[in-house]
Amino acid sequence: METNTEHKFRDYEAEARDTVKTFYRLNHTHQTLDFVKAKKADYLALNRREMGIWEAMEFLNELIDDSDPDGDFTQIEHLLMTSEAIRKDGHPDWFVLTGLIHDLGKILCLFGEPQWAVVGDTFATGCKYSEKCVYPEFFALNPDSQVAEYQTEYGIYEPETGLDNVHLSWGHDEYLYHVVKDHLPDEALYMIRFHSFYPWHNEGAYTHLTSAKDRQLLSAVKAFNPYDLYTKTDERPDVAALKPYYLELIDQFFPAKLRW
Repeated sequence: METNTEHKFRDYEAEARDTVKTFYRLNHTHQTLDFVKAKKADYLALNRREMGIWEAMEFLNELIDDSDPDGDFTQIEHLLMTSEAIRKDGHPDWFVLTGLIHDLGKILCLFGEPQWAVVGDTFATGCKYSEKCVYPEFFALNPDSQVAEYQTEYGIYEPETGLDNVHLSWGHDEYLYHVVKDHLPDEALYMIRFHSFYPWHNEGAYTHLTSAKDRQLLSAVKAFNPYDLYTKTDERPDVAALKPYYLELIDQFFPAKLRW
């Protein structure tokens, strides 16, 4: 894969917009275990509306992600940059489609959720915070930091419980996973569900909570991550020209509208 090597991505100090640090202060302050459980109970009923994939992409396109320090391209442009790089490298159709849809859960913002409850790196709640998270100093502002049970290595979890049983901070990854989980292979679902879980797949944190399946499929998440990150360029994709190909690809996996 050709990558953009002239720009340093995920630079949260020198190049990050002021809004990025503000975002993570809010995210780390308010994403408590109880908050995560409440959002799951609310949104995973998937009763907001019905949309096809391309319709959801167009719906998402008005969003500007305040957690992203790397650029000002539109959401559809980022999705197409990602999927086109995957397609160029000859990966299977399901992998290309995963690149196209991986951020669609951000429509939570358009349902009224603040961005700190939708985007940004995810982390485990209900156990000790990892110093490998972005801006870990802000966790001191989280009420859960004062709950002794939540601040041990395992917290409320059993060893090797599996990420399926861990309450990660709420966001677009978990939401989209539940929207599409009946339509894609496990590799694609791990890419979608955990691509923002940088402390795990990029920094090696929280491995004591992972199952054998998590460890096996970590390679899939790692294979996806460079496409999500390093395909951000200044060259804008031709959305209109690419749309027919992607509508056909979408129809292979999602012939009907989905519940959101």
